[in-house]
Amino acid sequence: MNASRSAKRVIWTGRILSAVPVLMMLLSAAIKLSRPPEAVDMFVHKFGYSESHLLPLAIVEIACALLYAIPRTAFLGAVLVTGYLGGAVATHARVGDPGFLTPLVLGIVAWAGLYLRDIRLRHLMPLRRPDPTA
Repeated sequence: MNASRSAKRVIWTGRILSAVPVLMMLLSAAIKLSRPPEAVDMFVHKFGYSESHLLPLAIVEIACALLYAIPRTAFLGAVLVTGYLGGAVATHARVGDPGFLTPLVLGIVAWAGLYLRDIRLRHLMPLRRPDPTA
């Protein structure tokens, strides 16, 4: 397989991985916006947040996901997504909910996707050092 074809596969793998956290965050925001009774009950009683926080959190979640999805702002978006998902991990961990693994994995997938789809990030943080003899 030639280098150009291999590079395209890496980029497309990154795009597919990047779509996962974007879609999950948009789904989560849609649930917050639609306010089904089960979600509101969990948010208020299990996690201890006020129902009035659903709308602002949904807006922040959508903004983070969109900034991450747009190539020009993807790095900023990844940082913001990491912060948002870190809060989700802390919320789940605080109440002893094993669901903390979902936002943790989404954060890892978000950075893996960005790493594969953005060559500048791969140059900034290479996984291995270039061979100085090559």
